[in-house]
This record gives sequence, structure tokens and C-alpha cells, in this order.
Amino acid sequence: MNAEKQGYFTEDEWRRGLKALRADTINKLKKALSELEKEVRKPQNFENFYSYAFRYCLTEDKQKCLDIESVCILLDLVLGSKFRPQIDSLTKYLKTQSDYKVINMDQWTNFFRFCDEISFPDLQNYDTTQAWPLILDNFVEWMRRTQS
Repeated sequence: MNAEKQGYFTEDEWRRGLKALRADTINKLKKALSELEKEVRKPQNFENFYSYAFRYCLTEDKQKCLDIESVCILLDLVLGSKFRPQIDSLTKYLKTQSDYKVINMDQWTNFFRFCDEISFPDLQNYDTTQAWPLILDNFVEWMRRTQS
């Protein structure tokens, strides 16, 4: 919609957006949204969408981090359908840990990489010598403690 302000659309922005989607009826809008979702879910597009989701939530000038509560909701919205067990465990950890109050873009990006690359729940291929953010090292350590 190219809205100037997150979550708010002027009538003109709304009309331009619908015109761009060629959606002049509710049924056409539903179909257009369904097609957009399919497009976003394609592996070659998903990583860009995932990064965009984080940036979209940065509502203040110069803001670089999101609070844990917002991150947990966003993880569930963006990755929950694809990586349910990982996201449930990760959000549980994020809500109970006390070392981090906010998450930055690097950590956010690595959450997706972790879900996509690491076998779960056994975590067999997690290598702490790789360049994972400390928060994920801590998460893996927490997972291993809770599993034993």
C-alpha cells in the first residue's frame, strides 16, 4: 500500500494499493492477498520478507531493536506456521530469560537461520564454534538443560 505510517492508510493510499493489486471487489482482494502470501512463502522471497517484518516494526527514528514481547509475537506470526516447535521453545525461552530486553536485526536474522538449519529438538548439528549470536548459544544451553 506504500503507507507513510505503519498500520494506518489514508484513503488515497488504500485506493492506490487496491488499484495496484487490481482488486476492486472483496473477492478479488481475497484472491490477491492469497497470491501475495504464496509469493512471500517462496524460499527465494521469504528471507527478504522475514527481514522486512522486523524493519516494519521499527516505528521510531533511529530505532534498531525490538522489545522481547514484540519479537515473540512477530516470530509466531512470521515463522510459527513453518517452525512451530522451534518457535514455541524459542519464545518460551525469550520470555523466561533475563539477559536480553531487546533483539537487534542480527539476532532476528539468525533466529530464522537457526530454525532453517538446526535439527530440532535434538540440536545435534548446532556448533557453538560457528558465528551464532550469544542469545542462541544460551537458548541451546537452556534447551539441553530442560531436555535432560
